[in-house]
Amino acid sequence: MDDPQPLWVQYWNYIGRILRGDFGLSFTYYPTPVSEVIAQALPWTIGLVGIATLLSFIIGTSVGVLAGWRRGSWIDGVLPVATFFSAVPYFWLGLIAIMIFAVWIPIFPASGGYAWGAIPGFNIEFMGSVLYYGILPAVTIILSSVAGWILGMRNMMVTVSSEDFVTVAHAKGLKERTVMVGYAARNAVLPQISGFALALGFIVGGTLVTEIVFSYPGIGFVLFQAVNAKDYPLMQAIFLVITIAVLVANLLADVLYVVLDPRTRQD
Repeated sequence: MDDPQPLWVQYWNYIGRILRGDFGLSFTYYPTPVSEVIAQALPWTIGLVGIATLLSFIIGTSVGVLAGWRRGSWIDGVLPVATFFSAVPYFWLGLIAIMIFAVWIPIFPASGGYAWGAIPGFNIEFMGSVLYYGILPAVTIILSSVAGWILGMRNMMVTVSSEDFVTVAHAKGLKERTVMVGYAARNAVLPQISGFALALGFIVGGTLVTEIVFSYPGIGFVLFQAVNAKDYPLMQAIFLVITIAVLVANLLADVLYVVLDPRTRQD
């Protein structure tokens, strides 16, 4: 506000600094540069939310394939349970998990990213501590999101199972597993890829409420602190990183579509 240069000049100077990775200084962590704050928090979020999202996608898609292929069997009983957990808000599920597994039955820690006194580094002691502290928030994320993958994959499997190419595959005498995975599941998973790409993009933003509940040192928790402190440079940088991550994830999804679906390679 006190810069004598015109606003458009200030704007272009700001864009130039961004291209060099200079987002300014953080008000919350002054005088630490914003890029350094993000670089410290981002690996925590990618490690926690990334692995949890990947596991949720793999588990949900696998269960959805079986539920759609063998609809009406006992595996359909998983759907109401998974739907129940997905209906519970993240923060409430996290609080319940802390109450049960950190207070009543003190198996896991209630907050933090690693044990007090642990020296950060690529050693077995520290990595084991990080894994131990990340189990409870990771399980919370998986339970809250797995139902969506199950339901989406099951519905697509039910639709694809009635297609002609699946009937022809059965008529050729192929094994049931080959038909289920190589024909039905390969085509049914295509819509899931788009959703997974968006989920990967938003991994960078972190699961805000989960990180706040568990006081996990990820990018979501840093964003929460930035909002409370009106740290505009830090907020702008985080929003920009999230936007770029979503765009890159969508680009990767398009590339993966070409690999999975031969029809997209035709002129």
